[in-house]
Amino acid sequence: MERRTFLTGSVSVAGAATLAGATTPAHAATPSDPAASAARRPHYTANRAPLRQEPFLRLPPGSITPKGWLRTQLDLQLDGLSGRMPEVSDYLDDRTSGWSVPANDGWEELPYWLRGFGDLGYVTQDSRVLELTRAWIDRILATRQSDGFFGPARLRTSLNGGPDFWPHMPVLDALRTWHEYSGDDRVVPTLTGWLKYLHTQPGTLFGQGWGAARVGDTIDTAYWVYNRTGDDWLLDLVRTMHTHSADYTHTIPTWHNVNLAQGFREPAQYGVLAGDDSFLAATHRVYDTVMNTYGQFPGGGFAADENARPGWHDPRQGFETCGIVEFMHSHQLLARITGDTVWADRCEDLALNMLPAAFDPLQKGTHYVTAANGVQLDNVAKSHGQFNNSFAMQAYMPGIHQYRCCPHNYGMGWPYYAEEMWLASLDGGLCASLYGESSVRAKVGDGTTVTVTERTEYPFDDTVAFEVSTPRPVSFPLRLRVPGWCRQPSVRLAGRPVDVRREGGHLVLDRRWHDGDRIVLHLPTETTVRTWGANEDSVSVHHGPLAYSLRIEEQWQRSGGSDAWPEYEVRPGSPWNYALELDRRDPARSLAVERTRARAADPFTHEGTPLRIRARGRRLPGWTTDEQNVLAPLQPSPAHTTQPIEQLTLIPAAAARLRITAFPTAATSGTARAWAAVTASFSGVDSPQALLMNASLEPSGSYDQSVPRFTWWDRTGTEEWIRYDYAEPVRVGAVSVYWYDDTGHGACRVPESWRLEYRAADGSWRPAAEDADHGTAVDRFNQLSFPAVTTTALRVTAQLKTGFSGGLLAWRTGP
Repeated sequence: MERRTFLTGSVSVAGAATLAGATTPAHAATPSDPAASAARRPHYTANRAPLRQEPFLRLPPGSITPKGWLRTQLDLQLDGLSGRMPEVSDYLDDRTSGWSVPANDGWEELPYWLRGFGDLGYVTQDSRVLELTRAWIDRILATRQSDGFFGPARLRTSLNGGPDFWPHMPVLDALRTWHEYSGDDRVVPTLTGWLKYLHTQPGTLFGQGWGAARVGDTIDTAYWVYNRTGDDWLLDLVRTMHTHSADYTHTIPTWHNVNLAQGFREPAQYGVLAGDDSFLAATHRVYDTVMNTYGQFPGGGFAADENARPGWHDPRQGFETCGIVEFMHSHQLLARITGDTVWADRCEDLALNMLPAAFDPLQKGTHYVTAANGVQLDNVAKSHGQFNNSFAMQAYMPGIHQYRCCPHNYGMGWPYYAEEMWLASLDGGLCASLYGESSVRAKVGDGTTVTVTERTEYPFDDTVAFEVSTPRPVSFPLRLRVPGWCRQPSVRLAGRPVDVRREGGHLVLDRRWHDGDRIVLHLPTETTVRTWGANEDSVSVHHGPLAYSLRIEEQWQRSGGSDAWPEYEVRPGSPWNYALELDRRDPARSLAVERTRARAADPFTHEGTPLRIRARGRRLPGWTTDEQNVLAPLQPSPAHTTQPIEQLTLIPAAAARLRITAFPTAATSGTARAWAAVTASFSGVDSPQALLMNASLEPSGSYDQSVPRFTWWDRTGTEEWIRYDYAEPVRVGAVSVYWYDDTGHGACRVPESWRLEYRAADGSWRPAAEDADHGTAVDRFNQLSFPAVTTTALRVTAQLKTGFSGGLLAWRTGP
């Protein structure tokens, strides 16, 4: 059932939310005092008119105490890279940073770090972190100038002669949460002054630099200040920023992954002021467009190992660590703006299936990109265009100067997640938005301060228990999110089934609460298999909110760094190239969930995971890596393989650093496709694997820049080859070749001539269709037919024109 169908409407779901076999339901009482009900109001800062009211409000930092596995992750962060960043990052030296000494340089690194570091202190109450946070807040506030500017003076003119307002955005977040935690009365005047300074700038400023694509962050701060001061000019500033910044309302103005992760929400944010639902629709449109093209694999991210590139949407491409945490933050913000639980689901997907794999198990280092499929994480640059960046991005290390942004920015991930577990509602209630062991202390109903304690091993268990502590009876609504994957939730109060109200994606218990009231939410988990049609009909395995990866033996090798801050490469110590053997009618029947002896205290390692899934699969020898150990892209499923069936172990994807999470399926006959390994006589800037990506594409012309390509550049005038190898013999009687030609733009041309050869049983290469016309036309497939041969390899050998290189956009074979 579609999630939006299942969660539509606000209706009574007593039957759907009652445990089977129950007899006498305990009814959720309505407030006994109608006047009190009518007077319900929020106890935390809400939007002033004319801003639209938001269904949910962020609780003050420190209100929520995370426990269980989440507390473990936060403790690792305290003793890891984020918590001890000043030991390794020269960007955080208070003697040289422009954020403490305005005459010096400074950019995004310290703001990125401080934003997550401060909130790490608020959720853990770590005294060292709180003390250092206060010290940096004091330093930053001391740089404020009379015109409202603060921070490094060079930022006043560093963007085309005007101010670069981007690096201030994370600082604004850090100052806001510090004020919410401490009540520091210097913060609101400082933020007001900064926004006044921006208000004096020409509107064109907001269309320049990184800030243009991320202006939603400053809009959020403008609303925050407006809700505390009521200054109308702040709304004019919001209108100016929206008008002149990157236009996500009508277009997708950038394909940079972090820009998209932050920027796609800007229309929805502006819609809070505009009062027009079309702006929220624009945010949905951008999200859907990006994810339907580049997010067709498990984990909640999208393929953009810097920028999303046409054709490069395979699960191996990866998602930047900055993109992961920014995407999570955007989903959290949208969950509050809209009240739609789909955004909390999406945040949870990233947090539980991708974020932990972005750093090593002790959080001593991170890497630049995390992929759904990746079988070697080394510190070697990939030079054939496999990724958007040519620098090494995959090894775990502090990476202060190698990765730069990600090590400083990743620290917001878990603290922000902890702070969004519980939300206040506009009607004086509470909402359990992201499940995990925790407690929350908040004002509800008539202003009574209550504590709700949450006990659970979710997502490794499907039961969540809540206990209310209150000094006196109090009426308020408690909302419980129903994850989109859960079809039959149930609730018990004091051990008895309880009637609840359905409100969109929430179950609502609106009643008079007493000290010691205990609720148990049951979210029955199912094992499911999802098919990703846009990625060659690959499949992923899920159990509840968790995606599962093949358990690959990981060989961790120290490659540099120090004992305190090591650098690691990770290589496979066991086979990884498997296709799943699944029951075609009911794929989930082929999978068996097992509990391990591990508890959920530190679940994101091979040894620590409490759950695993047993599966069956066959080796797929045609699925290989290239000479730089980059995984080949997926080819169509089902994949033909006659290798014997083996028993496989799958573990939660977040527990795997080497990962196969999007699997091919296996078949021995029928519609199964033989997979090819592709190699070339020379790979320069382009990878021959591009031909696997383009196997079913129809280029628009020989200079089509919207699809991957393979060229022999910078070889010119030479004889070169490209070849397909098959693990088992295939029958071939035709090929079609689409040549790359960039006449008018570069130095690649169709070849002078070419020939097709196949490998005979004795290992020799023999010509196919030797007397046929070998076409070299541009802008179309050049087809070649010949008496069918059975072979394990095909080779196209091209004689390049004198002074020119050449290449292909596609090469297809047929019987």
